Amino acid sequence: MYPDKRDGTIRAVEEEKRNLMLVSRDLRVIATNFRPGSRRMGNQCMGRTCHELLYRQDLPCSPCLAIEVFRTGKRAAKQVETVDGKTRHEACHYAYPLYSGDEISYVVLLDYDVSSYEEMEENLTRSNAFLKNLINSAVDGVIAADIKGRILIFNDVASDICGFSSEEAEAGMDIRKVYPPQVAEEIMKKMRGRDHGGEGKVKALRVDGMNKNGQRVPINLDAAIVYDEGKEVATIGFFRDMRETLRMEEELKGTQVQLLQAEKMSSLGKLAAGVAHQINNPLGGILLFARLLLEEYELPEEAQQDVKRILRDASRCRDTVRELLEFTRQTQREMSPLDINRAIKRTLYLLESQTIFHNIEIRSELDPALPPVTADGQQINHMFMNIILNAADAMGNEGVLTVRSGVVETGRVFAEVSDTGTGIPDELLKRIFEPFFTTKEAGEGTGLGLSLAYGILENHGGTITAFNNEGAGATFRVEIPCRRDEKA
Repeated sequence: MYPDKRDGTIRAVEEEKRNLMLVSRDLRVIATNFRPGSRRMGNQCMGRTCHELLYRQDLPCSPCLAIEVFRTGKRAAKQVETVDGKTRHEACHYAYPLYSGDEISYVVLLDYDVSSYEEMEENLTRSNAFLKNLINSAVDGVIAADIKGRILIFNDVASDICGFSSEEAEAGMDIRKVYPPQVAEEIMKKMRGRDHGGEGKVKALRVDGMNKNGQRVPINLDAAIVYDEGKEVATIGFFRDMRETLRMEEELKGTQVQLLQAEKMSSLGKLAAGVAHQINNPLGGILLFARLLLEEYELPEEAQQDVKRILRDASRCRDTVRELLEFTRQTQREMSPLDINRAIKRTLYLLESQTIFHNIEIRSELDPALPPVTADGQQINHMFMNIILNAADAMGNEGVLTVRSGVVETGRVFAEVSDTGTGIPDELLKRIFEPFFTTKEAGEGTGLGLSLAYGILENHGGTITAFNNEGAGATFRVEIPCRRDEKA
């Protein structure tokens, strides 16, 4: 049994200024006053043998003064040399007994050699510094905690992810603070199972962490339980911030959608060219001979009506083919400065006299100070015509159509076309720009108008979006970059 720390002998040992060590009969250290670098090392020495502690030897020194004192009961004083590799150490100078009654309880070693112990302390300090640099150099966040959840290790990357400084975290902060509620408990449950990387581990686990401001941070976690003699003593986790990865994944998905759309457009262009070639010639013949029938023959009224219907339907087929070709044609654009207001006014002038606009009130709210854009005027006119006709159809050719224009702070010109129709069902908002997608009855529309507008704006570096108005109807918003030399 070791003496109590309050024992006067122990206090005397600790207060002695000379190097002094108290050992038991089995040569285990009971107390010492050794203070390398002004740090008291007594607690770390307790229970270790003096030859292990000072010289890293498994067996006692030969001869050993402590063994001699226990054997003879008398003081011993001699100089002993031990050899550690090529280095010679001076061992204990003096040893004398401490009695309890008639028996020797302990032996005091005085002025023993400390060079080996100091070397051990230096190596330990160097190893700790290397380990700290290693952990802080990791590309992932590293957090270790004891079994109660108190954080022991918290590297620089963990600070970047969680927002806590290393000093804050290692001052006894609970690891549950870096997770949303109940997440830390769920991770421990998974580590104690076998389904997420083996018993005592989790690998590549996608979970949410939580930063100092309470915001969730998606992370990829590899973690393990640390065991000592079969008992759980700590946990260590390696955290990878997934925010940038997830952002890149979303961008990649968007790029894939664009590539699929481009592939679809390319296939559609080839199809349209073949269809136009095969259909245009027969259509031209149908239209020509139908007109000849009306002009050169005196047909009964009923026959004339039938021929006119042939002309009307053949003309509609021709227009559909023309629109399809316009949609898919890959001709070089004639880019030049363009006033968007003027393009809107020209389109409205052509349309407002048409029958379908007789019961539609047109309101214009155009910004007179609109800067020009660089665009192909013909294509922009075609784009606005399709959007405005679509709005008229959505209102059943009756209601209020409002056209606005202005400048966005990002240096883009915008134009909006709003109607007072029934709006667009939410499930269809994502599909309205797809080729051949239409909500009209069969034979009433090709489903290419809005797709054409989308393609034209994409080619000009612009965008088109659609949304429902708060009251009734829908709005289509177009944005096109201003000319570079006109930007603020």
